[in-house]
Amino acid sequence: MSKKDGRLIARENEARVLRALHRFGWLRTRDLAALCWTRWAFRPSGPPGMEPAQPTGSAVRMAQRTMRRLREDRLVIAGQGPDGSVIYALSEGGVRALKVAGVAAISGKDLVRGFSSAYYRHRLISSQVAIAGIVRGFRVSTEREISQGLWLGSEAGIAGKRPDVLLRSGTQVWWVEVERSRKNAKDYKAFLAWMGKVLQDKGRRDGSRLLGPGQVWGRLIFICTPAFEAKLRRDLEGLGWTQQQVDALSSFQSALYRFEDTLFS
Repeated sequence: MSKKDGRLIARENEARVLRALHRFGWLRTRDLAALCWTRWAFRPSGPPGMEPAQPTGSAVRMAQRTMRRLREDRLVIAGQGPDGSVIYALSEGGVRALKVAGVAAISGKDLVRGFSSAYYRHRLISSQVAIAGIVRGFRVSTEREISQGLWLGSEAGIAGKRPDVLLRSGTQVWWVEVERSRKNAKDYKAFLAWMGKVLQDKGRRDGSRLLGPGQVWGRLIFICTPAFEAKLRRDLEGLGWTQQQVDALSSFQSALYRFEDTLFS
C-alpha cells in the first residue's frame, strides 16, 4: 500500500483542527494534540473516568506545526489566557473553509478577547473533560454546543438546567458539573431542588421522563473542590437525603484538576 501524500495528510489535520475549534469555541495547542492526534476508542470500556487525556510529545509537535500553518493561512486567530497559554479560535477564513465543507460555523473572534481567570479555568476544565470523553469513546456534548442548544436538552435544558458537559453511551447519560465558584443563594437553592427532581426521575420504574424515551441516568459528576463536596453532601442530608442516595446519584472528582479563584464556605 502506498503512503499518503504528506500534503494530503496536512490538509486532513487542518480540517480536523478547524472542526474541533467549531465544536469547542477555543482550545490550546495541547488540547488539540490530545483530541486530534490521539486514537479514539470505538466505544467506552466502562463508566467515564475524568482523568484528562494526555497527548504524546509527537502529538504536541504535530499540533504545533498544524497551528503554525493555520495561522499563516489566517484560518485561526490566537489569544492569550490569563495563565499565559495561547488559545486558538476560528477566524473568518476558517469559517469560510468549514462552510465549503458543509459546516455552519461562526467566527470565534469574540471568544478569545479578554475574560476573567475564573471563566477561563471553568471553560478549560470543561473542555478537558469533554476531550477525555471523546477519546474514550463517549458521545459528548461540549460546553460550547450546550450553550448553543445543540445537545439532548436543546434550548430549554433538562428540567430547566444545562450541564457543563454531557457524556452518553448506549442509553446512559452522565451529567458533568464543573464547580469553580460559589453559587449565589438563589441559584444554589434551585440547584438542590433540581437534584431532587433528578433523584426522583432516576428511580422511576417506567423510565425517565426528564431525559426522554430510552435514556437512563448514569450519575451527576462534579469536578469540584473538597470543600464544595462537603457542603453539598451536608446540605443534601439536611434536606433528608441519605448517604446512599447521594452516592447513587453523584460522584465527585476533587483531585484531578486545578482550580483558581475558588472559594467555598
